[in-house]
Amino acid sequence: MTYLPALGNQLSGSGLPPAEASGTTAWRALLALSVVFVLLATTGWTAVHEHSGESGPRAAALESWSEGSIAGRDLPDPEAGPSVIAPFMDSLNGRQQHRLADRYPLVVGNLDGAPVELRYRANHRALEDARDVERSRMVDDRLTDEGRQSAEQRMHRFESLLLPDRQILAFDPSGRGRAAEVFGDLDNAQRISVVVPGVDTELTNFERTQRKYSAPVGMAHALQEKEKETAPTVPTATVAWADYTAPTGLGVAAASGGSAEEGAQRLTDFVSSLPELDRSRVALFCHSYGSVVCGVAADDLPEQVSDIAVAASPGMRVDRAGDLDTSARIWAMRDSDDWIADVPHMNVGGLGHGADPVGEGFGARRLSAAGAEGHTGYFVPGTSSLANFAAIGTGSYHLLDCAARDPSCTAGAEHRTSAPSADT
Repeated sequence: MTYLPALGNQLSGSGLPPAEASGTTAWRALLALSVVFVLLATTGWTAVHEHSGESGPRAAALESWSEGSIAGRDLPDPEAGPSVIAPFMDSLNGRQQHRLADRYPLVVGNLDGAPVELRYRANHRALEDARDVERSRMVDDRLTDEGRQSAEQRMHRFESLLLPDRQILAFDPSGRGRAAEVFGDLDNAQRISVVVPGVDTELTNFERTQRKYSAPVGMAHALQEKEKETAPTVPTATVAWADYTAPTGLGVAAASGGSAEEGAQRLTDFVSSLPELDRSRVALFCHSYGSVVCGVAADDLPEQVSDIAVAASPGMRVDRAGDLDTSARIWAMRDSDDWIADVPHMNVGGLGHGADPVGEGFGARRLSAAGAEGHTGYFVPGTSSLANFAAIGTGSYHLLDCAARDPSCTAGAEHRTSAPSADT
């Protein structure tokens, strides 16, 4: 597998003049096409087309749901959205809701518009079932040693997610898996932060013991704790949202927008389904390829999304922040030793993600990432990057630390800081 930072270094050191020196688009096009050629040569043309078909336990659960009923009524289309799902759930009594959660946990646990506590209950049940499946696979002689080791790894992950204090808002064990976890009281939060991770995110690395702040759970937990420290009186909740199929590796899939398109739709549906959304403000914190997802989603997100902050971004699939067509403030940061800086920021033939969000011409508000190290260090406690994220998440814009080259990044940021009233 060829890594993009290495490609950037190799190509920039090939003897051709840098884009800044030439001032022409020819060099940029040549560089981009060279990247495309090497990626396709090393990963294969088929890498562009990731399998998108639904299969596995959740597909079976959805089929069963489509044939089910409760109290003599057909069950709604799970894709109908919160405007249909929420009224249907409200029409059921508590016992009926629990019956659905226990009968169809992999549907109810991922049902945008269903009550949060009901989704927690359903996902706990689904995790128990998934754990038991993997526990059986661990001793299945028909599997290879590698297969049994994979089963053990997944079983331990599911056991961890089953701990009593976990609030699992989405869970799907199919394939590489998807998940989302809540920190804080989502039902009563006035400020909701959503962490959107990048490449290679899956169930087995949804959380990590080593390098914990490079995984979605560690990122979101650190952000929630810093938000409580930053603004103790502000009711907050933070979501580790890994509920899309991220690309694997740094090949063609990561350089294209297919996964981002699918992820953007799922992200938009999720944000639109948040409880008491009309009384809350939502901030998205998008890391690496997650910033591509956020960029694609930007123009469809509800107006309650007040801020989109990107870190270690390969681009947001636009040339300027204004092209995102959103009223949300756009923030960007990158630490000085992040390899993503070596990735060519352009888009040719659908590969590449557009302009650099920390570039002066992009138009994002640029923040300090002092203390962060490498590509995955932005959520480590004690860093300026995490402190800046927490200030955005709580609406404490006066505490932001701008990048030295953009000291005016907080200009006008106090606008739209309060949660909307119930009748707005």
